[in-house]
Amino acid sequence: MATNKKAHMGSFLDVQAHVGVAKHVGGFEATNELLSLCHIEDAHQVLNVGCGIGVGPVYIAKKYNCRVVGVDISEKMIEWSRRRAREERVEDKVEFRTADVLDLPLQADQFDVVICESVLIFVEDKPRAIRECVRVTKPGGYVGLNEGCWTRQPSPELVAQVKDAIGPFIPTIETWQALWEASGLQDRAVKTCQVDARQEIKDRMQWIGWRWLLRAWGRALRLYITNPTIRQSIKNMFDVPPEVYQCMEYGLFAGRKYESGRRAQVASAKLGQPPGEEMASLDTRHHLRVGNRLLNNGICSGITPKQELSNQAERV
Repeated sequence: MATNKKAHMGSFLDVQAHVGVAKHVGGFEATNELLSLCHIEDAHQVLNVGCGIGVGPVYIAKKYNCRVVGVDISEKMIEWSRRRAREERVEDKVEFRTADVLDLPLQADQFDVVICESVLIFVEDKPRAIRECVRVTKPGGYVGLNEGCWTRQPSPELVAQVKDAIGPFIPTIETWQALWEASGLQDRAVKTCQVDARQEIKDRMQWIGWRWLLRAWGRALRLYITNPTIRQSIKNMFDVPPEVYQCMEYGLFAGRKYESGRRAQVASAKLGQPPGEEMASLDTRHHLRVGNRLLNNGICSGITPKQELSNQAERV
């Protein structure tokens, strides 16, 4: 138990949780683009999966005057999120819960918009995670993802270095596209954006905020001095070479859940469950099984030639 705990203490996500920082690729610009693709202006109930320190939920609640639920697998992150909500005086508009994206403790058909940013790269069973996001979305509502992807052939050494530093195995853009096409969502939109190393640093500062960041740096320094495991983890993070950004982009994915109707009712009746308990239809279950097979067949393990993707959202 002690060994496992020590290993966990040095993980990328755990270091962020103890320091009180979190950030996704693209910063506010990516979030605003994703929210636009998900028609956030029409939303009343929003779910932010993997909310980190609560910046996203607080921002959405303040800007769009809607009710936001933020979930994260880390109890420490949830503590930071509640603290931020208090500081920003939006406690009446946001709610935070500890939850796993693979088994969300939420009712089906509950949210107008569900967003998930820089979370699923850390999740092995991506089809199941997408299935859960779709399940809790209202018929006619939107699901949006913002995730990093390889778009150029990285060296095996670079792949291993990134994995050692931050943990996830980053899929190719082709793999993300296959998973999104298998989601069963309608009106799917895909947009890819370049990652700029310098801009990412600026985005991180803007996302977290200077006051919060200064306090986080103080905590990071104390941990660096007192905890050898976390000290090594922090060193690994800073050892990632800048050229990694030359091989990476981030993808914005949005799609609309099937409207409820006779088709969904018939599908639910066949399964012996009340309407609405299934994601949207039997087609969705089939499509996600296809996505799972794609992962199991090793699509993530190889780098395929980059497809030409427009930087404008394309409707499928």
